[in-house]
Order: sequence, then C-alpha cells, then structure tokens
Amino acid sequence: MRVKVLIVEDSKASREYIAAMVEAVEGVEVVVTSSGFEALKLLPRHRFELIITDINMPDINGLELINFVKKNPNYRDVPLFIITTEGREQDRERGLALGAVEYLVKPFLPGSLEALLRRYLKLP
Repeated sequence: MRVKVLIVEDSKASREYIAAMVEAVEGVEVVVTSSGFEALKLLPRHRFELIITDINMPDINGLELINFVKKNPNYRDVPLFIITTEGREQDRERGLALGAVEYLVKPFLPGSLEALLRRYLKLP
C-alpha cells in the first residue's frame, strides 16, 4: 500500500528537490502543488498521510495553511512538516505551536528528511 504525501512549495527548484527525496522512499506517492490555495483545493479530493509545506508563499502562506488543515477534522491528526528558509526561533515556535510536528530549515540533509518520513509514516 502506498501512502500519499502532499508537498506545498512555491519555489520550483525546492519543490522538485523535496519531491525527489520523498519519492525515493519506497511506498510513498507524492502530490505537489505550488500554493497554499491549490493545496486547500486538493485536500477534499485526496487522503494525505503527511503534508510538507513551506512558510513563504504568495497566496496562503504555510502558517495559514497549517491553521486551516488543523481545523479540518479529516486532517487534524495528519503529521505536518515545515521546510523553510526561515531559521528564526520565533518562526519555528510559531509553526510548531500551530500544529507542525517538524520544522526543517533549508538547506537540510536529505537523510534527515528521509528518517522523519519513515518515522511519521511508520515505514521500515
């Protein structure tokens, strides 16, 4: 059985990089979108087991997206990672307080993302 991961990232290079790392994990299917608004439109049409979002995006930013997702009963318990260039402690605290379970600052080691994916998706 494959698990679905949603990646929300407005930077094409970052989106492709993160998607390639996630797709490299066996048993994971990736859905990508470039905006928070598009992500909100995808949520009712799919069942995602994990969501990865950036913070800085043009329409709905990552923090607003987390807020919406965590208020949705279907996604309240879905793990959410933030991957961002925002390295300030206050940004990290705010993201985790809103409901993200992990906060990675770009650039990060690919192995760290893979380990987190395996842990939260309960993959070998």
